[in-house]
Amino acid sequence: MESTEKKRGRVAVVVLGDIGRSPRMQYHALSLAEQENLLVDIVANGATIKQNFTLFHFLCSSLCTGSDPHVSIREHHSIRIYQMGSVHLKGLSKISSALALVVKAAIQFVILVWFLCVKIARPDAFIVQNPPSVPTLAAVKLSSWLRRSKFIIDWHNFGYTLLGLSHGRNHIIVKTYHWFESYFGRMADGSLCVTKAMQHELAENWEIKATVLYDQPPEFFHPTSMKEKHELFCRLKNDICPPNGAFDCIHTRNEKSFCFEASNELDHPSDSLFTSQVGNDIFLKPNRPALVVSSTSWTPDEDFSILLQAALMYDRRVSGVLGEDDSIAEEKLWLDIRKGEQLYPRLLFIITGKGPEKAKYEQQIKKLKLRRVAFRTMWLSAEDYPLLLGSADLGVSLHTSSSGLDLPMKVVDMFGCGLPVCAASYSCIKELVKVEKNGLLFSSPSELADEFMMLFKGFPDKCESLKSLKDGALATSSSSKWSTEWETHAMPLISEVSFSSNVQLRILFNKPSS
Repeated sequence: MESTEKKRGRVAVVVLGDIGRSPRMQYHALSLAEQENLLVDIVANGATIKQNFTLFHFLCSSLCTGSDPHVSIREHHSIRIYQMGSVHLKGLSKISSALALVVKAAIQFVILVWFLCVKIARPDAFIVQNPPSVPTLAAVKLSSWLRRSKFIIDWHNFGYTLLGLSHGRNHIIVKTYHWFESYFGRMADGSLCVTKAMQHELAENWEIKATVLYDQPPEFFHPTSMKEKHELFCRLKNDICPPNGAFDCIHTRNEKSFCFEASNELDHPSDSLFTSQVGNDIFLKPNRPALVVSSTSWTPDEDFSILLQAALMYDRRVSGVLGEDDSIAEEKLWLDIRKGEQLYPRLLFIITGKGPEKAKYEQQIKKLKLRRVAFRTMWLSAEDYPLLLGSADLGVSLHTSSSGLDLPMKVVDMFGCGLPVCAASYSCIKELVKVEKNGLLFSSPSELADEFMMLFKGFPDKCESLKSLKDGALATSSSSKWSTEWETHAMPLISEVSFSSNVQLRILFNKPSS
């Protein structure tokens, strides 16, 4: 008698990157395992890389570690994660960047084919994230042919447009990448994409028929309860108020003044910057700062200087409205805040994420002279990130898309937690952000600063515009979830492509043991 496991279908989810920073592919894996009762193998860069590819060790400076996926992925009995190392060729790059790109792609190709053809069991289908396109699409196509499996691409963006940010659209490398991406893209047995605009582009100019699967938040993105907020802010105390000698409106010079609002509150370890607990009752402090959250990969398609300029403008404009000048005593400013006399609140920006331009922007932040605004950069676990979104007052997205055809996943997550958003405006963003219903759009730092002034006036109790947007975000959150969107749009395509030559999915799952 065959085992139940052998009778179940199997799908491989492929990400040539950090699975912890690929939420959409994580959600695919969960849906395949839970909604379709499939066995799922994730092949991606993992959080703990133990393999040592000695053949290439003389070329590789390091094997980078990734980020943990959500606990529901890590602990699922039907999901197995296969971890690959990221190839870095710093030594060779100093000699020739073009040669380093070719060698890196060749090494990645060999490693990826090894995992897909040898390390994992034969799947019925491969679902691969694009981008990156090189060498991923060729490696997965070859593996699907060798293993007689189906090949499905989930188009998140176009790789050649991302490469064009650093090299220019007319560069020979970008043109070659474009040809590679379109050639192997047409070889897929099925395609998913993230917007109607991308679907149109693929159909008209790439001859690829794709099904639109809008990003939606999974169930663990939801509004945060008061208890969860309090516990989160208590856990983040050291990150929000670091004893590193840097002083701002959250962490002050005056030891008799505030770190968490007032020095006498430091005697109450159960208090946080935003919340207080008295017995079993937890409440938000009336003179708390407004919390603004943004997440980023710190890449060139997100210009964070826009947010820094907008924060500086907010700071200056509030001083102007209140008739303050640079000579106002810090003690008076803090006394007004402590009394709750805030026509406009302090703003605390928490920026989450990892990426190549993080250090550059952190240096710019240090040079800003701000009185009512503070910044913190941090990396949160997959479990704490949704709690932070559900605890914030406003989200900001600076994603503008290299192609203009994809949508920011961070905004989807924010709406899932009932968090309204100010988003950078570009061609298809209105497929997601409904202006003056669940968010606002901006095209310049000045527009973003205007939105901060309008939304936060009278915070926390008399800011009706902000409350209206929050209601709209909550309505967006309740209207659809990932599981519903996936079952309606992705499941029929995957079932048809992957299992049409065998027994249909439903028959396969219900077939009695022989």
